[in-house]
Amino acid sequence: MASAKKKQHMVCRDCHRVVEGTSCSICGTSNLTADWTGYLVIIDPEHSEVARRMNITLPGRYALKVR
Repeated sequence: MASAKKKQHMVCRDCHRVVEGTSCSICGTSNLTADWTGYLVIIDPEHSEVARRMNITLPGRYALKVR
């Protein structure tokens, strides 16, 4: 049985957003990495304590730790 290769998601080093493509759609940087851990989905940043602590103001997918 052949193993399926998982797509490696890239994360913005500046805002920790999980991105598709070669640059971050939020902050515009191309400073991306595949070296990250922890997956976080923010739905309502205005009422999220985690979003407040991570300075996240927009809903989306984020990494907890980026190297």
